[in-house]
Amino acid sequence: MIYQYLLLLLHLILLTSAKTVEYHWTTGRGYANVDGIAERPVITCNGQFPWPAIRVTKGDNVLIYLTNGFNESEKTRTTTLHMHGLFQQGTNQMDGPPMVNACPIQPGDTMLYNFTVDSNGQYEDGFRALFVVDDGENNENFPYDYDEEVILSLGEWYGETVDVLTNSFMSLYNPTGAEPIPQNLILNNTRNLTWEVQPDTTYLLRIGNFGGFVSQYFWIEDHDMTVVEVDGIYTEKNTTDMLYITVGQRYSVLIHTKNQTSQNFAIMQKFDDTMLDTIPNDLELNATSYMTYNSSAPQPSQNMVDELEFLDDFYLVPYNKMELLDDPDYVITLDVKMDNLIDGKNYAFFNNITYVAPKVPTLMTALTAGDDASNALVYGSNTNTFVLQKDEIIEIVLNNQDTGVHPFHLHGHVFQTIIRDRSYDADEGEDPVSFDPDNHADYPEYPMQRDTIYLRPQSNFVIRFKADNPGVWFFHCHIEWHLLQGLAIVLVEDPEGIQGNSTQQLTANSLEMCKNSNISTKGNAAGNFDNFLDLTGENVQIKNVPGGFTKKGIIAMVFSCIAGILGLVTISIYGMMDMSSEQEMEEIKELISEDQLEDIMDEEHSDIITSKDGVIIQGTSK
Repeated sequence: MIYQYLLLLLHLILLTSAKTVEYHWTTGRGYANVDGIAERPVITCNGQFPWPAIRVTKGDNVLIYLTNGFNESEKTRTTTLHMHGLFQQGTNQMDGPPMVNACPIQPGDTMLYNFTVDSNGQYEDGFRALFVVDDGENNENFPYDYDEEVILSLGEWYGETVDVLTNSFMSLYNPTGAEPIPQNLILNNTRNLTWEVQPDTTYLLRIGNFGGFVSQYFWIEDHDMTVVEVDGIYTEKNTTDMLYITVGQRYSVLIHTKNQTSQNFAIMQKFDDTMLDTIPNDLELNATSYMTYNSSAPQPSQNMVDELEFLDDFYLVPYNKMELLDDPDYVITLDVKMDNLIDGKNYAFFNNITYVAPKVPTLMTALTAGDDASNALVYGSNTNTFVLQKDEIIEIVLNNQDTGVHPFHLHGHVFQTIIRDRSYDADEGEDPVSFDPDNHADYPEYPMQRDTIYLRPQSNFVIRFKADNPGVWFFHCHIEWHLLQGLAIVLVEDPEGIQGNSTQQLTANSLEMCKNSNISTKGNAAGNFDNFLDLTGENVQIKNVPGGFTKKGIIAMVFSCIAGILGLVTISIYGMMDMSSEQEMEEIKELISEDQLEDIMDEEHSDIITSKDGVIIQGTSK
């Protein structure tokens, strides 16, 4: 079963008369040439691409009927929908992540997402849209003045679909876990965008990165940007000439245009190329669009800068000046690492656990477990679930033992960021540095608040929030590839509050989606309900790699072992047929697919030893 979900990037904002807005969406397949290079398959909405934006006012009731319109040949193609950044207070079952809050939607089925506005696999194939929430009619309660509003959605584009990329990414042929390299950067689902502006005008520019992987630097030639909101939280004004925006993050900035119209200016995007394992020779690290004052004037060339000096969002001050929360009642300490398991594939881990979906969605376990719902054991040993009690102050300490940048997103909440340490360079021999509760920088008086924050390489951060929103909430890396690798935990917040709230109970429509997916709506992570503490039969990660094998030894052996297997099979076939050319030999080798190779290397046939950098077969036939 393939679980994927739509990401709707949000600008959440405060209150007026409510209305009901209704949308009917059906997924489908189409083709689009997004980056001007070539057409490729995309996911459509009612036959159209890109997906339409939603615009509502806080307090509105939103009805989205999502029909899985994938055809009969794609029976394993299930989907759900997630509104990124929406808190879903009292409507946790509408949050979307499959097997966390909901069952997947099968082809031909329709799920009604019904929620009140209180405040993105298919993701990289274009199944994503902007969700803008106004603060009052015509955004009248927005705290700063502006003349016009413009939305710019940043992203990256791949020349292949997610299915193709995932097959090569989560593969024993990719033991280091190198992420697929995007083909291009895009802006509003295109390249070389032209934004026509008026002189002497103040624009509210809403900027969101709804790509799936790479962080981007963003700037506009010879124009300052004044940040006034991040992830739906108003901030005091902070002026900069460059932003660093990870996937899942949103900014609102004010830009005042010049009085003259004789010149046009470059709008620049740049890859954070430190996130790329390799940089292909033909990859353009910069993308240029155009801020056009005068269509008759020439368009500018790329605006290159000597140094990437960007705003550090850690120092943003919330407009409401919310003070630092009290000392935590519960501290969750998480260590991030990437490594291989015994199948040779590279996985991502929190505290040596890579997330594996349970047999029963976690919300449904919380609803049916009674008093046992406060026992984290019932949610499974591989879901990395933590139980939070009502109104506790929660602190998450995240230590990055990996050498990459990771943007982390919390569902159901914004959080205060009270520590974000500097990066440490593995190339310089520096070891990862974990947070020291007895020796750290001073906490800010008014910490920055948002719902998606980046973690620097080999470094750490500390965030706090109050457990005042009963529900089951995902906390995960927002890089799509790392989520596929299992970099997620689950927070079950106030189980008694979930069970006791009538609006949290499953709808008939939700139950139908589970029935059609043949998924139980009661029981623990293993589907057992006679004894919720019995996890017999639960889904778990595959075995770890035995110790004692060095990376160099593994690298030295992996290819010779694979070549040996291919050679033995080739010789066996050669002995049974008359070979007439080298081409025929190559054709025989091509008959050995990755799946067949995995079968050969399965535990029934051999023990597989893996590490970060390779795979080795320990030849013990069974």
